[in-house]
Amino acid sequence: MHDALPLASASPSASQAPQREQRPWGWFETLARGDRYQVKRLCIHAGERISLQRHRWRSEHWVVVGGSGLLECDGVTQTAAPGISLFIPAGAVHRASATGTDLLIVEVQRGDQLREDDIERLADDYRRAS
Repeated sequence: MHDALPLASASPSASQAPQREQRPWGWFETLARGDRYQVKRLCIHAGERISLQRHRWRSEHWVVVGGSGLLECDGVTQTAAPGISLFIPAGAVHRASATGTDLLIVEVQRGDQLREDDIERLADDYRRAS
C-alpha cells in the first residue's frame, strides 16, 4: 500500500485552513499549489453559474464531488453529478452551472501561468464579461 503525500508540503499548509474567496456565483478555495499546478475547490450555489470563459495559459480538470448541474466545454453540455469529470484544454470555452443543489467541484489547474487574471469572460450573468 502506498502512503499518501503529506499535506504539509502543499500550500496552504495542513495546519492552516484554505482561505475562501467569495464570488457572485459562490466561492472557491485554493487547496494546494506546486510547480505548474494548482488545486481548488469550487462551490457554485444552486441556480447560479460561472461565466462562459476560456484560459490562455492553463488547462483545467474538473471532478464533481457533490451536487447537481451542467458542465459545458466547447459547445458540448453534460450533466454534472458526483463522480463526473471533465478535462478542459487551454483555450476551450467552458462553464459550470448548478441546478437544484449547490455544485461542488474539485479543479486541478495545470500550466505555465496560474493566475486569476487568466480568465477571458465571453458572457457573464454578473456583468464581468471581458
